[in-house]
Formats: sequence, structure tokens, C-alpha cells
Amino acid sequence: MRLLLQQRPDGREAPRFVQLQLQPDLLGGWELLRESGQIGGRSTLRRDLYADQTSALSALESARDAQLKRGFQLVFAQGADAPK
Repeated sequence: MRLLLQQRPDGREAPRFVQLQLQPDLLGGWELLRESGQIGGRSTLRRDLYADQTSALSALESARDAQLKRGFQLVFAQGADAPK
């Protein structure tokens, strides 16, 4: 599952983005990857590990909601059960 959020460009600088990706790891757990940065520039990648899919999905939804409150807009969602 993958979500891409982006801020509206204000004309002065490139817009910022946040990409949230949820995927199973090799040991039976789940990873939440959070990549953020400026489009066309450097980005930062953070990885959080979860024991089960339910807690990982809950973390993804709360991270998405926090970014929506900061003014980001959801521009892309991929996955059969991707939250909207």
C-alpha cells in the first residue's frame, strides 16, 4: 500500500511531499516507510516496524491524518485496501 501527499506550490519554491508505504517484512512483521522532502531535492526516509498489519495500518492512517492537517493533499493512493 502506498500513499503520496503533496503541498500546493506557492510559486517561491518547489512543493514538499510525503510518501507513506506499508509493506510486509521478511520476518512476518510490517514496515511503515515514510519518505519526505522537497520535490526535485533531497528527501528523508524513516522506517517504523510493527508486529502486525492492524497496528501498522493504524500508524499509516494517523500519519496520513497528521499530514492532511498540515495542509498536504492526497494525490495518489495504491493498494486494494488503501485508505482514502
